[in-house]
Amino acid sequence: MATFLYRIGRFSYRRRWLVTGLWVLLLALVGVGAATTSGTMSNSFSVPGTEAQRAIDHLAERFPQANASGATARVVFEAPDGQTLTDPANRAAVGDVVNALTAAPKVVGVVDPYQANAISPDGRYGIAQARYSVQGPALETADRDALVRTADVGRAAGLTVEIGGDALQSSPETGITEVIGIVIAAVVLALTFGSLVAAGLPLLTALVGVMVGLAGITAVSGFVDINANSTILALMLGIAVGIDYALFIVSRFRHELAVRRDPLEAAGRAVGTAGSAVAFAGLTVIIALAGLSVVGIPVLRSMGLAAAATVAIAVLVALTLLPALLGFAGKRITGGRRARDPESDRGRAPMGERWARFVTRRRVPVLVAAVLGLGVLAIPAADLRLGFPDDGTAAAETTQHKAYEMLSLGFGPGFNGPLTVVVDGDGGDVGAAATEATGTIRSLPNVVSISPPVISPDGSTALLTVTPATGPNDPATTDLVTDIRDRQSDLRTATGAEVSVTGSTAVNIDASSRVNDAFLPYLGLVVGLAFLILLLMFRSILVPLKATLGFLLSVGATFGAMVAVFQWGWLGSVFGVEEASPIAPIVPVLLIGILFGLAMDYQVFLVTRMREDYVHGRTAQEAIVTGFRHGARVVTAAAIIMISVFGGFIFGDQVLIQSIGFALAFGVLVDAFVVRMTIVPAVMSLLDRSAWWLPRWLARILPVVDVEGERLARDLGPDGGDDPVTEPELVPAGAR
Repeated sequence: MATFLYRIGRFSYRRRWLVTGLWVLLLALVGVGAATTSGTMSNSFSVPGTEAQRAIDHLAERFPQANASGATARVVFEAPDGQTLTDPANRAAVGDVVNALTAAPKVVGVVDPYQANAISPDGRYGIAQARYSVQGPALETADRDALVRTADVGRAAGLTVEIGGDALQSSPETGITEVIGIVIAAVVLALTFGSLVAAGLPLLTALVGVMVGLAGITAVSGFVDINANSTILALMLGIAVGIDYALFIVSRFRHELAVRRDPLEAAGRAVGTAGSAVAFAGLTVIIALAGLSVVGIPVLRSMGLAAAATVAIAVLVALTLLPALLGFAGKRITGGRRARDPESDRGRAPMGERWARFVTRRRVPVLVAAVLGLGVLAIPAADLRLGFPDDGTAAAETTQHKAYEMLSLGFGPGFNGPLTVVVDGDGGDVGAAATEATGTIRSLPNVVSISPPVISPDGSTALLTVTPATGPNDPATTDLVTDIRDRQSDLRTATGAEVSVTGSTAVNIDASSRVNDAFLPYLGLVVGLAFLILLLMFRSILVPLKATLGFLLSVGATFGAMVAVFQWGWLGSVFGVEEASPIAPIVPVLLIGILFGLAMDYQVFLVTRMREDYVHGRTAQEAIVTGFRHGARVVTAAAIIMISVFGGFIFGDQVLIQSIGFALAFGVLVDAFVVRMTIVPAVMSLLDRSAWWLPRWLARILPVVDVEGERLARDLGPDGGDDPVTEPELVPAGAR
């Protein structure tokens, strides 16, 4: 592995014009593809195989007029104090708004509040519902503007009019806060390297990788369904890992340049050693992200595969384009000064070495304190509740939030998340079946009202709208859905009809159940594959096991912090969280995949240096300290960069993106500084030589991947030499 990558590094350095030109050509090709073959990305959410989704699919086939998958807008009216909506002037104003809604672009139907008896008991509140022909994210800005303008008609007549519903939901966009994270990364790079050239290369290669990745995703969107959030996650991870991977290779290049003075040889050795760690670290991230496909939720599959592809491109850029650019930079990478080994063992001990010596001397109390601290942070995770953000979690000044509050005041919180019950008569008397279902459901607790059945034109299907007494994210609403489904068998026996529950609330409940069912299998798949990769890398049983257990501590603390901030509202104003809300069902499993991959990044980069020193003759205890001396500074810079990039997304305009950005930034903070840089050296010191124990029978059957460059150093000698491979040819390791 190391020898093969060594040759790739030398080839890319020598043929820098060719390699750079190929990347520019690839960027141009995917750019053209993005401009010509791109499709419309959606923010739709589906959970195939669940009852709620089957009901939606059934309605699309048998009752398309219901347009169950189209966007909806809820226009809520409030009469002035002392008046009611039944007053003639107010009734006329509501009628004008309904007429404006009917004429709005892409609206296929409007329910008049007077015809639907959607007036509150005190007469002050009313609701008109408009249904669109497309999903919310597919609406254009002009469509949303037209919807918002309809409220002006009622407001001009003295009514309070607010609008909610997913028709106002737009696709996520990046903003200035994300750019701030990149600026912080640039400052950290400049401070780390003391050279603008060295600081600029990781930023440049990361941007190239992200542009290729995003352009490729956009081009593919014309052929497959891609969720709009996929590009945000790909951007977030692509920049973070792209900078980190380049940072490690550039740092190693400066070390090799100071030792050997030969830029060509330094590039080869940097890619052969640090590049090996980059390749394996990237592989763990790719496995974790691609593994999201097993959960069975299309949005997770889309986000995972898009981000995995972008990470794979970041690895290829770091292994090929980066050494080519190092060829253009040459010795200017040191800032114009005589090359000095940034990892030299001479001089005053750096902070990383001093910290490692402190941890190894006080390993037991340090280990206990770190584990207890993470345990305390994880306590709120026991109260984790899953639920998708709704209008109630929007900013207090938005029309969506105001509409949510008005509905709750006028009709009760259940009106913000009604259930849709589908009665499929299957050739029988669907009207009688709907009446029977209505009576059964009405007898259940927590039911406020049930609408009269709406029969499909072919007479095969009936729709009932059930309004709970509680809000969409209330556990009592989940219990009501369960109660209705528990009576499906009895209703089928009594009427011969199939009764199912759907609607956004039911879809969210089914999504949470699907995630819970897939959580442990997904975790087992990701951890199992990553364990095998780490076993190959470190040729040790205990090091991969320790890495996995450390990750569980990190993810527990991260979930605890996320619950405290987003669900309990602690420090919400600091992080821009407007309203406390449950955690979206896709977030925990998504974070498991991403955080595991990123945690293994720091495990690989830090422990690889320890093993490298160990296999080159240091004692186990010395290798911990020297490996820390060599790796701590660059790992610290990499973690700060990743925290900055992820932190930039905390102040976005969507709760989903905010929660992911916060959890990733906090997770990296905890994993890098507490787990990898505190717990890992403490445990390694306790284990001593046994940390590198591997049964002889297993050692014989495991392939030697030589991540540490031991074979490379043996083959080339301490001073290196000319690459015996001809420039255009890349011979696999071990071929000579």
